[in-house]
Amino acid sequence: MRKRIIAWAVLPLAIGYAAAGFAGKSEELKWAEVPAHVQKTISKHMAGGEIEEIKKETRMTGGKSRTIYEAIVRTPGPGGKKIEIEVDEDGNLIELEDQ
Repeated sequence: MRKRIIAWAVLPLAIGYAAAGFAGKSEELKWAEVPAHVQKTISKHMAGGEIEEIKKETRMTGGKSRTIYEAIVRTPGPGGKKIEIEVDEDGNLIELEDQ
């Protein structure tokens, strides 16, 4: 009986840690490694800027694993600001944020 209680107490913790392991994976990419439909969406929202960094992240949302591409872009000009562009694996814009 005691083993069963311990198992029920430990099981949710194990599941939580396993899910967290899948949730935050991130890797830096080169432009050529980004799918064409994602490139198109990022290019559309770059405001003539230059990509400083692009990452591919795996996130858990609604119990599903999603791949998100995040580009950090520097706009042209002397006071060029940074823009963060997030696009999902289908090429849909998720977020466009000035930093």
